[in-house]
Amino acid sequence: MDSADLSPLVEIMNRLRDPESGCPWDVEQSFATIAPYTIEEAYEVSDAIERNDMDALCDELGDLLLQVIFHSRMASELGAFDIAAVIQGICDKMIRRHPHIFSDVEATQAQTVLVNWETIKANERAAQFEKDPSALSGVAKALPALMRAEKLQKRAARTGFDWPDVSGAIDKLQEEILEVQEAQSEAERHDEIGDLLFAAVNVARHKRVDPEQALRDASAKFERRFRAMETAAGQKFPDLSLMEKEQLWLDAKLSTAPAQ
Repeated sequence: MDSADLSPLVEIMNRLRDPESGCPWDVEQSFATIAPYTIEEAYEVSDAIERNDMDALCDELGDLLLQVIFHSRMASELGAFDIAAVIQGICDKMIRRHPHIFSDVEATQAQTVLVNWETIKANERAAQFEKDPSALSGVAKALPALMRAEKLQKRAARTGFDWPDVSGAIDKLQEEILEVQEAQSEAERHDEIGDLLFAAVNVARHKRVDPEQALRDASAKFERRFRAMETAAGQKFPDLSLMEKEQLWLDAKLSTAPAQ
């Protein structure tokens, strides 16, 4: 089969969505009910990449592609667009955003390409100005929270609304920690902890650290160390005192530290 031929998968989805002879589960789905699966499949693709598991990546990319076909089929049923329009749209966009490849614009360095890309995206957003004139328009609400916070901050920074350097962001982070400590009600704590996390993302952005990936790595590190503690202590781990667990934690930090 031609690697660019999606027709077999499109036909499978057409049969699954047939209102008379299709799969009852597939027929009753909507954009809203399928969206969580789409997000889940994207994360599973990312997980396969992180594990460097090419067999799993091949499988997960297939699952993600199915999501694209599924949404396109539902849109086609509404007369909105079909998979051909999706493919044509992304082709047009990639050609438009790579004038150094498909036109006469010169760009021999990655940084120049990035600058051109952002300029073209800004022009595209300008064309949508009448729908939503805000500098923050188009930042998807379904993004992971840390990622969305970073994107909102970057958009705001383009308008000049930003700390001149990281020191202001750090001062704000320390201010938010104090406000968390002073919060009295559950609603106040919820609000202040949200502000604290948002301020932490701001520090990460100024330090040019991806906050989403940094937290994923921190979680993975915590898991490695905690599992090492459990292995060292065995079944008695839950019954150990906090001081004993702290010692196990210190030992785990040493045993799981990356080689220098």
